[in-house]
Amino acid sequence: MLIWYFLSFVLSALAWARASATCLNFNCMLILLPVSRNLISFLRGASTVSTTSQIAILSFSFYFYSSAIASSILHHSSSHAAIHIVAHLINIERYHRSQSKEAGELQNKLSALGKNSHESYLNPIRTYETVSCHFLVLTTIAGVTGVVITVALILIMTSSTELIRRSSYEVFWYTHHLFVVFFIGLIFHGMGQLVRGQTPQSLLLHNVTYCKDHYLEWEKATQCPLPQFSGNRPVAWKWILSPVVLYICERIIRFWRFRQEVVITKVVMHSSGVLELHMKKSGFKMEPGQYIFLQCSSVSQLEWHPFTLTSAPEEEFFSVHIRVAGDWTAALFKAFEADEKAFRELWMLPRLAVDGPYGAATTDVFHYQVSVCIAAGIGVTPFASILKSIWYKCCNPSTVLTLQKVYFYWICRDPSAFEWFADLLSFLEAKMAEKGKNDFLSYHIFLTGWDESQATHIALHYDDKMDVITGLRQKTFYGRPNWDTEFKQLAENHPSIGVFFCGPKTLSKILQKMCNSYSSADPRGVQFHYNKESF
Repeated sequence: MLIWYFLSFVLSALAWARASATCLNFNCMLILLPVSRNLISFLRGASTVSTTSQIAILSFSFYFYSSAIASSILHHSSSHAAIHIVAHLINIERYHRSQSKEAGELQNKLSALGKNSHESYLNPIRTYETVSCHFLVLTTIAGVTGVVITVALILIMTSSTELIRRSSYEVFWYTHHLFVVFFIGLIFHGMGQLVRGQTPQSLLLHNVTYCKDHYLEWEKATQCPLPQFSGNRPVAWKWILSPVVLYICERIIRFWRFRQEVVITKVVMHSSGVLELHMKKSGFKMEPGQYIFLQCSSVSQLEWHPFTLTSAPEEEFFSVHIRVAGDWTAALFKAFEADEKAFRELWMLPRLAVDGPYGAATTDVFHYQVSVCIAAGIGVTPFASILKSIWYKCCNPSTVLTLQKVYFYWICRDPSAFEWFADLLSFLEAKMAEKGKNDFLSYHIFLTGWDESQATHIALHYDDKMDVITGLRQKTFYGRPNWDTEFKQLAENHPSIGVFFCGPKTLSKILQKMCNSYSSADPRGVQFHYNKESF
C-alpha cells in the first residue's frame, strides 16, 4: 500500500501511539465500574455461595475490583497517556520532516497532496516553513482535547494520593469529578482525525507493486489513479458508551435517593467527641455492616461522605456514629451545635440526604461458623451493627444461625472512646448470660494510651469485679495484642475462621500476614479467610 511507504518514517512511533490509545480506551471502559456502587452491591447481594472458601473468594473479588483494580486502572491510564503523547510528538516531528528534500521524493509527493481541490491530504502538517509544528497541532481538535485530557488526568492522579485524601478530602473529592471533563475530551479527541489513511475504494484501484515505483505517473497511469485519503474514525465512544450509560443510571438512582425525605429522630453527643444520629427513611432496608453516604446541604451542596451503619436491621431506625476527622465533619458538628450542652429541636436541625445502603465485607460475618472481628479506634462502628444483629437473631427462636462463635477485638488509644460502645457490650453481656450463651461472644478490649493519673486509678481498682474503664466483667488489656499468640490459639480451637477488620492499613497488613502464615497449605487444614472493610 502507498501509505506504507509514507509511514516508513513514523511506523514505530505510530504503532506505540495507537497501541497505547487502545489500552487507554480499555482502561476507560473499566474505570467507571468500581464507582457504580449500586451495581457492586447488587452483585454482592445476588451472589449465592455455599462454602466458606467461596465466600472468601467472592468477598476478595469485590474488594479487589472496587479498590485495587480502580487504583491500578488509574495508574496504567497515566502511563498509557504518557506513551501516547510522546509517540505522537515524535510522529508530528516526522510528519514535518517528511516535507524536506532529505525525506525523499515519495514522501515529498505524499506530503504535497491536498493542495488542489480534487486531492485529499495525508500529511496534517501542510508546510515545511511552519514555525512550530507542535504549536500548529495544538490548534486542532486532537491537540486541544489532548491537553484538556492530560491536565484532567494529572489533577485526578495527584489528588488521589493518600496524603491529599487524609489532609484535604474536599480537594480529592472535587478534582475527581474532573472525570466528566476527561470523558467528554476523550470522545471528541478522535474527531480531529489527525492520523489519516488511504480509503478502501482507493486501495482497490491501485496496483501496489506497480504504483510504488511510478508515483510520478499517478495522474496519468490508469492502474495508479490519484490516491485518496481520509481520517480514521473515532472509536473511543464505542469503548465508554456502555459504562457511561451504566453510570448515568447510577446517578439517577442516587438523585432519586437524594430527593427522599430523611427524618432525624434522635441526636446524642457522647463525651468521647462522637456524634450519634438516629434516622428514618421510607423504604430503607439494610444488612449488618453496611454503610451509607451522607450529605448535609447546609455544609456542602455537593459533598457526600461514607459512614458505617451502627444500627441493626431489626431496629426501627438506622444510625451512624460520627467523629470529627476533617473539615466536613467539623462543619457538621457545628451545624448540629454538637459542641453546646443542649441541642436544638429536631425539626430545626439541618436537612440530611442519605445514599445507600451499600454492601461491605463485614456483611459476610454470618456466613462463617467462627468469625473474628477486629477493630481499631472508630473502626468499631461496623461491628456495632453486627453485634446488635447477633443479639436480635439469638432472641428469635425461628432464626437458624450458621455463626456459632464470635471473637471481638478492639484496640483503642483514648479511654473515653469506649463510652458509647461499652454500653452495647454491657447490654449484650447481660442478655447472653440470660440466654445461657456466655461462650457465644468472646471480646478482648485493648487500651494503648493512658496518662499517669489514669494508670494509678486503674491500679487501685484492678481487683474490682467490674472493669474500671469499660464497666464490663471482661477486664481491659493494656498495650497492644500479641497477634502471634492470639492466632495460634484460634488455629488450635477452630478449623475454619473468617477474620474481619476495620482500621488503619498498617494493622491490616499485619493481620493479613497472620492469616496467611497460620493458614494450612492443605485445604482440609486450618484456614483463615481475611476480609478488610473498605469503602
